[in-house]
Amino acid sequence: MITKFSVKNFKNFKEKITWDLSQPCSYEFNSEAIENDCVAKGIIYGPNGSGKTNLGLAVFDIVLHLTDKNKLRSYTPYVNMDSKIDNATFEYTFIFDGIEVVYEYSKIYEDELLYEVLHIAGKEVLSYNFIENTGYTTLQGAETLNMLSYENPISRVKFIKSNAILEDNKINNTFYQFVNFVDKMLMFYSLDTRGYQGFKLGRKSITEGIIESGSVKDFENFLHEQDIHYELVVKEIDGEKRLFCKFENGEASFWGVASTGTRSLAIFYYWYIEMKSASFIYIDEFDAFYHFELAEHIIRKLKEIKGCQIFLSTHNTDLMTNDLLRPDCYFLINDNKIKTVSSSTEKELRKAHNLQKMYKAGAFNNE
Repeated sequence: MITKFSVKNFKNFKEKITWDLSQPCSYEFNSEAIENDCVAKGIIYGPNGSGKTNLGLAVFDIVLHLTDKNKLRSYTPYVNMDSKIDNATFEYTFIFDGIEVVYEYSKIYEDELLYEVLHIAGKEVLSYNFIENTGYTTLQGAETLNMLSYENPISRVKFIKSNAILEDNKINNTFYQFVNFVDKMLMFYSLDTRGYQGFKLGRKSITEGIIESGSVKDFENFLHEQDIHYELVVKEIDGEKRLFCKFENGEASFWGVASTGTRSLAIFYYWYIEMKSASFIYIDEFDAFYHFELAEHIIRKLKEIKGCQIFLSTHNTDLMTNDLLRPDCYFLINDNKIKTVSSSTEKELRKAHNLQKMYKAGAFNNE
């Protein structure tokens, strides 16, 4: 799991900003939102321009150079435009079976690493400077790799993952847990036109994914739960299977009759049926096309998924309630800071407190 993330000089984060997920409080309600003493489910609030989307892009920057999975191309400009520094720095802290992994690197653009350093269990196991072409690794089994090859400008973490057969020991096993975690990270948006990053390679249509997974009937039931009553059928047109809605007077393409909100639900469902195999998920503006009750229902479904960290960004303060999550799972981002609701006030928050009302009254100043 990711326990802490920091980034500096990336997009609107000129100064270092740290997102700490390792300090949950001792609340006894909604305990399913906490796993392994770490926040596993959360919602991020902030005004327009505060960095909700950029936070997701920053966290998922690691996918760009450690995996071959799908990549968004919305990183321009990359470094902060007001800074005199020409590189951005990133630092991730993970925990796997009680062993801490810290990975730090710097870039001048999404695919131009300056350096990377990896610590496992407090020991530096890999370091590489791409400017000076110097570095080393202590991972047993990677000694014979040509780390200094100019023909291999890729991340040395990825290079070792792809080319070495590491010995079976605790440090190396943790290394594999780390790279496999990153390989299963997923960020996506509520509109298909904005795409996704991580988790998969290539682009498959939403309905194609639902049909191929054998989930058409389950998707129909999912829509019924949201009061959307379509009878769905699969038709093959020009060798391609497509989803249609059946009516008394004929059939129409699902995407032709579905509202924007229903299309957004289809995108969510497409990813929902695969979320159990994901490691970390970030859904930006997840409820942009949902009414309040639907957004609440979606959160309750996400809370049921175990072993995966899931974070959502939204403007909907109706969701800021202890009935859904807890004060240490609601994050406020603004002015290059991100803090939990629980740490944004000196008041001891309890389950009976109306968090939305307190938020609107300015009780959480994020100082």
